[in-house]
Amino acid sequence: MNNELVIYAVTVFTGFFAVMNPIANLPVFLSLTEGADKKSIAIIARKSTLTALLIIVASVFLGKFIFELFHITIPAFKMTGGILLFIVGFDMLKSKKTSIHSQASIPVDEGIAISPLAIPILAGPGTIVTATNFAEGADYIHIGIIVGVFTLMSMLTFWTFNSSTFIVNKLGNNLIAVVGKIMGLILAIMGMDMLIEGIKLAFKL
Repeated sequence: MNNELVIYAVTVFTGFFAVMNPIANLPVFLSLTEGADKKSIAIIARKSTLTALLIIVASVFLGKFIFELFHITIPAFKMTGGILLFIVGFDMLKSKKTSIHSQASIPVDEGIAISPLAIPILAGPGTIVTATNFAEGADYIHIGIIVGVFTLMSMLTFWTFNSSTFIVNKLGNNLIAVVGKIMGLILAIMGMDMLIEGIKLAFKL
């Protein structure tokens, strides 16, 4: 793998890590699985991450078809996606719960793995926007990197969720909050960059 592909892979990983933020989602996962035994936690963690992976892979390969079906232009998509990512990141910086990471009062059962964990917490609008943006105009090698990186991200998220109680006990809530704010800053910057890029494309700057 040459340097360009390595840099691209790191960029994709950073983007997915910022928008999915497995560390910052730990309190959400713990809240939704409160009272569940280790076996149930493992099942929920596996099902939620696998579902999110399938959704994002479908978005990567069908993104162009969806664009054509609904007559969505690239500049409009980039500007809307940039605004969305900025709002999510800005809310994270202010320690607010965004609509994407909202928690509902749901009984502990395997159904929470699909909603709200897989959708919209892991594979929400922000993640789909990020994946589709990376895939736009990408060749098969870069698409393979996107899928591979998100698979790695899903595995990392599964491990984080499956080890959630242990990680929180070791790191503490304060450190998790700091990581969440850093990821929020990165996400807000990515959103502004996407918005600027969309404006440049729209006005041919």
